[in-house]
This record gives sequence, structure tokens and C-alpha cells, in this order.
Amino acid sequence: MASTALLAVCSTGAFSGLAVEAGAGVCHATPIYAGHSWHEATFRLEVAGTTLSRYLRDLLVAACPDRLLQTLPRKAITQLKKRCCYVSLDFEGDLHNPARHHPASVCLGNGCSVYLSSERFRCPEPIFQPALLGHMEPGLSTLAFWALRKVPETLRKRLADTVVLAGGSTLFPGFTERLEMELLAQCQKHGYGALQPHLVVKPGRGTAVWTGGSMVASLDNFQRQWMTRAMYHECGSRLVHEVFN
Repeated sequence: MASTALLAVCSTGAFSGLAVEAGAGVCHATPIYAGHSWHEATFRLEVAGTTLSRYLRDLLVAACPDRLLQTLPRKAITQLKKRCCYVSLDFEGDLHNPARHHPASVCLGNGCSVYLSSERFRCPEPIFQPALLGHMEPGLSTLAFWALRKVPETLRKRLADTVVLAGGSTLFPGFTERLEMELLAQCQKHGYGALQPHLVVKPGRGTAVWTGGSMVASLDNFQRQWMTRAMYHECGSRLVHEVFN
């Protein structure tokens, strides 16, 4: 029942910050203050890891319409994405200059060898440019800025000082640098130059929510918040919201 954004922030030992989550199904930018999620300042992006895996398959098939590529299992495509893809710091420049591509050839063990060139950095790009997949919402960097802008001015700097990355889709090489660069640019562009966002990047951020959950469940005050089976049977489902909200 806990907020994943809150648990991500808790995994760093903090109780306030901006959680930027990019997982398998969805991305979020959520301000957390004093252990509570700021729902009205939370922004959501419907492009995440699963979408990127499908996009990578489409890119590969378009580049080489091999039937074996079309029948590759989703798990194989996901492994390709994790092993080979990275985020470009200059997408348009890289896209139009083949000399800046870093081709890779991967043997998948089923007799199929996959060659990747620009697909390596084109795959994660929709997180920053959802329009590439026909989505109207802005990219994750803009949503993170909107979340900061939405909170009261007195709290902005404190939250900007702790921008916590969480989720497996933040593990692409170059993701941190691109997000930091674009978030800072947004602050400067819109007159928030005093904000200098600081990204908290932990090696285990792919499982940050689970780590945070373990830490929260170990706190003394959490032990007094358990809802027992007997309590549930006595009060019904409404108790879930009373206890965990």
C-alpha cells in the first residue's frame, strides 16, 4: 500500500526529495516531503521499459526484416536492450552523424546474430521525447521540472537537492547525465536559475523501491502500524485506507 516514490526516496535515507521513477510500465516524477507524497504535483509518463522493448524490436525489424528477429521472444529483446542500449547526450547530432554511432553485434545463442547501430541510442530516447512514439505528453525531464515548479517556493530547493532516481529504466548509460542536463536547462530557461538539481544515483536503484520498503518496515514506528487479520475481519476493507493513508 506504500507509495513507490516514497519508498524510493527512503532507500537513500531521506524522507524528502523528488522521486524520478522509470520502471517497466510507467514513469513518474513525484515530490516527497516529510514522508508524504505530493499527489497534486505528481506527473506520469506512459512510456517506460516495456514500451522501449517493443520499440527496439520495431527498430531492429525495420533495419533488417529478418524473420528470426520478428520471432525473438520478449525476454531476448529485453536482454538486448539492457546489454546494448544507452542514452545519447546529443540525440539529433548523433542521429545525423553515422561516425558517432557505436555499432555492436550480439549473438543470441539460437543461431541469430543481431547487429545494432543507431538503434542503441534510439531505443531509450522516447523517455525524453515521447513524441517519437506518438505520445503527446512531454519527456521525463520536463515532468520532473513541472513537479518541482508545482511545490511551494519554500520547499523547491530542498526537494531539488535530493532528486532520487529509481527503476530499471534509469540504468541506461547516459541516463543520469541527460536527465541532469535537461532538468538544469529547464530550470534556467523558465527563470529558476537558483535551483541546482542534485541527482542521487545509487548503484542499486533498479530495486530502490524494494530496498526502501525493507528499510521502512524495519523502523520502530512501523511495527505499530501493522494491520492484523483480526482487525481486518472486524472493520473490513475501509481499514486499509485508514491505516495506510
